[in-house]
Amino acid sequence: MLKTHLFLRILIPKKFFGEVVFLDKIKEVKAYQVLDSRGNPTLRVVVKTKKHSGYAFVPSGASKGLYEAAELRDGKKAYSGRGVEKAVDIIKKKISKKLKGMRVVNQEDVDLELKRMDSTENKSRLGANTILGVSLAVSRAAADYKKKELYEYIAELFGNKNKPVMPVPQANVLNGGEHAGNYLKVQEFLLLPTRAKSFADATRMVCETYHVLKRIIDDKYGVNATNVGDEGGFAPPLRTPEEALDLVSKAIARAGYKRKIRLGLDVAASSIYYEDEYDIGASFSAKGLMRYYERLLGKYDIKSIEDPFDQDDHEAWAEFMRTVAKQRKVQVVGDDLTVSSPHRVRMAVNNELCNAMILKPNQIGTLSEALKAARIAMEAGWEVIVSHRSGDTEDPFIADLAVGIGASQIKLGAPCRGERTSKYNRLLEIEADLKRRVYAGKKLRF
Repeated sequence: MLKTHLFLRILIPKKFFGEVVFLDKIKEVKAYQVLDSRGNPTLRVVVKTKKHSGYAFVPSGASKGLYEAAELRDGKKAYSGRGVEKAVDIIKKKISKKLKGMRVVNQEDVDLELKRMDSTENKSRLGANTILGVSLAVSRAAADYKKKELYEYIAELFGNKNKPVMPVPQANVLNGGEHAGNYLKVQEFLLLPTRAKSFADATRMVCETYHVLKRIIDDKYGVNATNVGDEGGFAPPLRTPEEALDLVSKAIARAGYKRKIRLGLDVAASSIYYEDEYDIGASFSAKGLMRYYERLLGKYDIKSIEDPFDQDDHEAWAEFMRTVAKQRKVQVVGDDLTVSSPHRVRMAVNNELCNAMILKPNQIGTLSEALKAARIAMEAGWEVIVSHRSGDTEDPFIADLAVGIGASQIKLGAPCRGERTSKYNRLLEIEADLKRRVYAGKKLRF
């Protein structure tokens, strides 16, 4: 009898004298102060169970919405006040003890416990960066425990039972605003390869156009003008959106992708809004800016406009949707407006302020809340665009997130700088894996 019982203990390791022993219980949460792509401190978090582990790096934005959850920084002399040793200390001394014994597969329970520990509306006590690092690392540990790819586990959490869909990349090839040191007020000029047959095809189209654009800028402005901004896009001495759009349109045509690659703008209008006027190189009222956008839409092949107005200028958002966007069939994207918050997304849906949203988990602080925001948007018929941050890391988490939830698009920056290419490379890997294991030679939906 004793031998039989010992045999069963080996055969069924989750049972021990009638008591369930969960091998997915959290044993330890560790954190390290590391660097992001701008050389600023950020967090690397590792969550461990008895046999499994998961990690996450936390990104940071330069252009931040007013309603984003708050980061925790040290405010001391080191790193000009931007250190995160406080966050490291909180994770090691408080969060690790609190989460010990919780199951990594219970993502919502873990995230709720983290929110309870913080107990503020904007996560300012522990810091959204502190909380997010733990939340994302828990999901990776759970995927490891379940022997699933991260995107497969995220699909399970999200309730996505559809066949995996590869997102269309949005590639920021010209930088302005908070992301560069030039005169452009508009923050991003993007390539959207909407006619690509696969993600690999889209990546090739983006790369070829990017290199053509570099040659055009070099010929016109000189080699110094091909220096890149925070997200890998070029930052030549341009002053107006028209100059930038002319350059990018010329590169698309010269690369042979006219009508295959469309244009996108991230205006980041909250950062150029002063005393009821928008400074986009010239000053406009909200109505004047709408008319300006309409002229751009008539002249250039623009598919998407992100944050066209200030985050609190709801009347302008609503009127733009009723008039210009409806007529031109343009994608109007909320970022500072929605900040990946379920509450803010619901508000924007109810007031018909936009028809798409940016999803950045660090804007809200937990994976569960980010997934809820995406779910609300999709149920309203919106497009969801998973996005990097300007201060990013080599962690490709958002690539798996986009595939897991079935996002139609993903913002990745230019195909330049390791923190950007890591996401492209992970998506290329996922697509190749899906073609082998799931589709068996059939064409992917794109």
